[in-house]
Amino acid sequence: MLHHISPTVIVDGTFYVLLAFSVATWTLIIFKSWQFWKNSAWNRLFNSAFWASATLAEADALPASAFRGPQARIARQGLAWLAESRQVSAKSLKFRGTPSELLEQSLFVQMQEEQHLMESGLTLLASIGSTAPFVGLFGTVLGIMHAMHQITESGSTSLDVVAGPIGDALVATAIGIAVAVPAVLAYNFFLRRVKLQRAGLENFVTSFMHAALSTDAQDKE
Repeated sequence: MLHHISPTVIVDGTFYVLLAFSVATWTLIIFKSWQFWKNSAWNRLFNSAFWASATLAEADALPASAFRGPQARIARQGLAWLAESRQVSAKSLKFRGTPSELLEQSLFVQMQEEQHLMESGLTLLASIGSTAPFVGLFGTVLGIMHAMHQITESGSTSLDVVAGPIGDALVATAIGIAVAVPAVLAYNFFLRRVKLQRAGLENFVTSFMHAALSTDAQDKE
């Protein structure tokens, strides 16, 4: 039964779990902040270099250092698809269909991969934010149960007997809330960043398709 377990073990175990949650939360906050900052910086640099190019061939010849970041990887995927579609003499099933639709599909597949990278870790933040208060509450409830058991055994309701165990138990709930708040705030913030960067990627895909289709139309003329 739970009343045979030392209250110190239960409260300390709860604290260690919450400590692990806190470490994971702040590690993710630091990593995701760096990731979104890096992606934004690389997207700006790539946009400047890519759209300053006169043709897609010139853009494809940009140095490898320019092709960093989500937009660069999407552009690389699109340029690779265009080059492969022009080199294939006997069209395979991969290239059966309208070129514009196939190119769009290729770009959106890469964009979905970039979105998955941006969303990585957010599920853990959401889970910590929703479960940390309950972990703290679990420690509090068990701590209070043991405090009541001690009162029953001692037959005394003095503050010396009650205050210590109950006070330690209530701290677990407070720490659980303190761990959950940063996780929830970070999750909402990064979710907003994901939506903003996805909108930027969608705009880039649309612009890339316009450039690619207009180039094909000029080549046919």
